[in-house]
Amino acid sequence: MDIDNRTVLIVGATSGIGLGLARRFAAAGSTVIVGGRNTARLADLETVTIDVTDPSSVESARDAVLAKHPGLDTVVTMSGVMQLEDLRDPAHFAIAETTVDVNLLGTIRVIDAFTPHLIERRGGTIVTVTSGIAFLPFPLMPSYAASKAGVHAYTEALRAQLAGIGVEVAELVPPAVATAGQENVNPSALPLESFLDEVIGLMSANPTPREILVEGVKMHRWAERDGSYDELVARRSQALSSLPGRS
Repeated sequence: MDIDNRTVLIVGATSGIGLGLARRFAAAGSTVIVGGRNTARLADLETVTIDVTDPSSVESARDAVLAKHPGLDTVVTMSGVMQLEDLRDPAHFAIAETTVDVNLLGTIRVIDAFTPHLIERRGGTIVTVTSGIAFLPFPLMPSYAASKAGVHAYTEALRAQLAGIGVEVAELVPPAVATAGQENVNPSALPLESFLDEVIGLMSANPTPREILVEGVKMHRWAERDGSYDELVARRSQALSSLPGRS
């Protein structure tokens, strides 16, 4: 993907990885629109308000973006929530419901809104964002893992269905990344700027890779193939001791 001459909508980019990616595209010379619920603080980028859990909000954002940018050629959908759950407590269902609505259904809503435009112009790129946790679950976040695994499967199907019409479909698979305020939460998390350096390098390839995998996520992505899956899940399961009543 040539990142220096694009018109890019990044949904869910008001902070963290998404905001960093938006600024990298903008610095390279692309026109960037950031979509999200809380856009007031982003004075340096064009924004559009969008709530991916609300179909009418998604449709309104689509209409506003395409009216101003009829040449839109790239859509990145990365809205996501990540919360801990205790599956012994049925009250976790509210978290599960919200997580699936934002992470999986929100992704589908955004894709559905813009796919007809990209098909009509017979060119462009859709980028979904999953997680290393989609391939190597973290038992403290079961619905997050399930939702991201769902986005992976949906991305594969979307790519197959759009084959041959000029619309690329890529999947960005981040590992843990130390975004603002999270630097000390996970000592093994990649620094945000280092992660973005690697992502931009991979994303700039032509054609765009089907899966954008930085080195730090490959142990997660290929754990089953490499025979390390059971050991790594068991290691991650040790974090369950932090839940109330566990030791």
